[in-house]
Amino acid sequence: MIIQTTQEKKERAILAGLAALSMDEHERSTDISLEELAALVETAGGETVATLLQNRPTPDPRSFLGDGKVQELKALIEANDCDLAVFDNELSPSQMRVLGEELGVKVLDRSGLILDIFAQRAQTREGQLQVELAQYKYLLPRLTGMWTHLVRQTASGGSSPIGTRGPGETQLETDRRHIRRKIQKLEEELAAVRKVRSTQRRRREKNAMPVVALVGYTNAGKSTLLNQLTGSDIPANDRLFDTLDTTTRRLRVDESTEVLLSDTVGFIRKLPTHLIEAFKATLEELRYADVLLHVIDIANPEWEEQARVVDELIRQLGAEGTPCLRVFNKCDAYFGILPHGEDVVCISAKSGEGADVLVEKLSALLDRGKKHLTLEIPYASAGLLDSLNREAAVLNAEYTESGIRVETVIPPELFGRVKAFIPGYTETKEDWE
Repeated sequence: MIIQTTQEKKERAILAGLAALSMDEHERSTDISLEELAALVETAGGETVATLLQNRPTPDPRSFLGDGKVQELKALIEANDCDLAVFDNELSPSQMRVLGEELGVKVLDRSGLILDIFAQRAQTREGQLQVELAQYKYLLPRLTGMWTHLVRQTASGGSSPIGTRGPGETQLETDRRHIRRKIQKLEEELAAVRKVRSTQRRRREKNAMPVVALVGYTNAGKSTLLNQLTGSDIPANDRLFDTLDTTTRRLRVDESTEVLLSDTVGFIRKLPTHLIEAFKATLEELRYADVLLHVIDIANPEWEEQARVVDELIRQLGAEGTPCLRVFNKCDAYFGILPHGEDVVCISAKSGEGADVLVEKLSALLDRGKKHLTLEIPYASAGLLDSLNREAAVLNAEYTESGIRVETVIPPELFGRVKAFIPGYTETKEDWE
């Protein structure tokens, strides 16, 4: 009896990378970046069967790798029955076309693979719009290679068959115009999304609810931490880019403060520039956050490089001035000396160890400059209570014969307006007064 299986066959991929001296250090391939690429292939639904890393002074302008390595790669593809070659570096459109012809399989670079994962995982309309925009921007310069069968017919100086001269270029230009129109339409739709977001943000600012954004390298444990702190059940798997769409939950940090805690898309090294541009509608929330929680997987040997990548992307997004707590996750799996400092906290998001310390530090960071006061407000100045309800946290209001006794937590800018109602308050005099 023949048993039929409905399980889809996984695409078999071979990975290739180049570490050229002429490249920027962060652009070079390493064993670590190839391991990360293998994890990306797995997230995309494929399996890695072999890897190849070449060192040379400069990339080959035609085939990226040297001719000998391309032949070695081709032999590996044939020996391992591969369907796909994935390059750890960004390839030019012409290099991708040449490699596709030489290797006889589909060729992807790191950017194309990341875009494919994002296309699979985006759930909301906004996320899908962002992915579609990034894909079209990626596709536009690579269109020429898709029409080589028609270009080849017209490229032999008039010896092409009658009726085949010209259509390749015509079709190419038609496609380019179509894609440019699509890009323009998508940018307009995303501008509308940003408008809605800014309205929501203004409403939050009016309600005076602070926003705390979780940022970090992909798979650092941001979603697990959000679940641990807020009791949510957001899927948190050991997989790169498990969260693409921003998730926001409420978190009470102390008796007077509630915050909105937002989980954001994970960052990764060599993230395509057009992908950062496309995701700015989501990531611009970082610029308006009151505090950033930078989650770092300290159990990863590359954590310092990963933290550098995240810090650089935060800078690109214009959020480097936002107060930031560095949250070292998976400390229970780390056996070295743990980091320490005023704006550093060590936790295990999975077990909850250190979560209470994190909340205390977050509360202290939000409360810098805030004062916990008891005020005696006469009825003649009762309008001040309305201001306190709008601009501060009123913990208790008790009406007495002489006025209103109010327990409140105020921001520093309100102190001048309320100091006259603090029982027994006297101004401190300077030495020269």
